Amino acid sequence: MPELPEVETTRRGVAPHTEGRCVRAVVVREPRLRWPVPADLGERLAGQRIERIERRAKYLLFHTAVGSLLVHLGMSGSLRVLPGVAPAPGRHDHVDVVLDGGGVLRFNDPRRFGCFLWVEPGEVHPLLSRLGPEPLSEAFNGELLLRRSRGRRGPVKAFIMDGQVVVGVGNIYANEALYLSGIRPDRAAGRISASRYELLADNIKQVLTSAIAQGGTTLRDFVGGDGKPGYFAQQLFVYGRGGLPCKGCGGQLREQRLGQRSTVYCVTCQR
Repeated sequence: MPELPEVETTRRGVAPHTEGRCVRAVVVREPRLRWPVPADLGERLAGQRIERIERRAKYLLFHTAVGSLLVHLGMSGSLRVLPGVAPAPGRHDHVDVVLDGGGVLRFNDPRRFGCFLWVEPGEVHPLLSRLGPEPLSEAFNGELLLRRSRGRRGPVKAFIMDGQVVVGVGNIYANEALYLSGIRPDRAAGRISASRYELLADNIKQVLTSAIAQGGTTLRDFVGGDGKPGYFAQQLFVYGRGGLPCKGCGGQLREQRLGQRSTVYCVTCQR
């Protein structure tokens, strides 16, 4: 599914074409997404100016003077800005936000796990209310990980993927950051030292920053806001490479399931 770098790439892709533009209409072809699209969404948005687009975790917030459109890409969704006269919608093109002066912001979601919801001014949507800090912010560091991990017996990989601890560290980037930090993903979160958590926090920032710079990771269903794929997959050390040689020591990478997620690591390089 699109993770934080893919969502940030989408934000950066669509923002220059939508910020400052007014919404002429909203066309909802399929309201049955993960949560039903509000029946009055078109009435709320029509005539409003999109002031700015913010990313919070894996959600996008399209802010207007009367409230905000909350969008999640789900497992396979994408947002594209189609200039001029948009082509006829396809089977999975569920929502169009028609912009003044021509152009359409089109939401495609084959699995319908995404969402288009509304947030009133000044409110925090329940989906956002219990989220941890952003991983690229100053609020996220090794000390925070150490403090929140004490007493936890579960695996560190699940710990850093917990959105109440830190947002946006999905499966791909958790695998990669743990490898770069030399930490086994199944090690108990509460048994990792302060110095190793400092290293892990730094590597989470590094991996996510690098992925964003390269447009995310090309997954089966992901298409960026500009229609271009991401290239971070070419730099992956462990994710998707179970059974292949470790790029560090040459040993065979091991793959197992942790928390229902594919987890790949090196038994030599990670302790």
